[in-house]
Amino acid sequence: MLAPGLAACGGDEERADADEPAGEFPVQVTEARFPERQLLANATNLELAVENVGNEQVPDLTVTIYIQRTADGAFSVRSEQPGLADPNRPVWILEQDYPKLRSPGESLAELERAPSAGAEVAQDNTFAFGPMAPGDTKHMVWRVTPIDGGSYTVNYEISAGLFGKAKAVTVNGRPVGGSFRATIETKPPETRVNDRGKVVEIG
Repeated sequence: MLAPGLAACGGDEERADADEPAGEFPVQVTEARFPERQLLANATNLELAVENVGNEQVPDLTVTIYIQRTADGAFSVRSEQPGLADPNRPVWILEQDYPKLRSPGESLAELERAPSAGAEVAQDNTFAFGPMAPGDTKHMVWRVTPIDGGSYTVNYEISAGLFGKAKAVTVNGRPVGGSFRATIETKPPETRVNDRGKVVEIG
């Protein structure tokens, strides 16, 4: 993964590029969750857990998320309609203070009170979570709210640094990544009251 626009980021980031070690760092995605069926305006979580399965420290665990590579923003698509002031259209809105790092055994309610992971970088679809020692796992959570109905594929790519010199690989030496297929429904689900007096979805 190559970081775009390095020249525009200033000398500090260029020096960081020089300090990034070159090499391959084995990692494993141990959890990957994002609901296949979602409802408009109902917040949900995209969760990824990544373990360092190598013998060296991962310099800077980074995650790139995109629906379309040409769009600005991790959870946006780009319209080809001519004349638009901004062709980028968000599908999900990333909630304030997210992404966050979830500790082992931490509930989602406790996570809500936790601080931001501070993962923002210059690229608007990439998040950096810092170094990771051998055997460590980082469990990352993006809380997003769907605002545009339809079916979408959300892709993710894992890297070991921001500048492309440190590469995250599987134990077989392949790039690390995956995708989710999610459908955002605009109509409320059909429901009924069951024999116990609870409201349940039909179907």
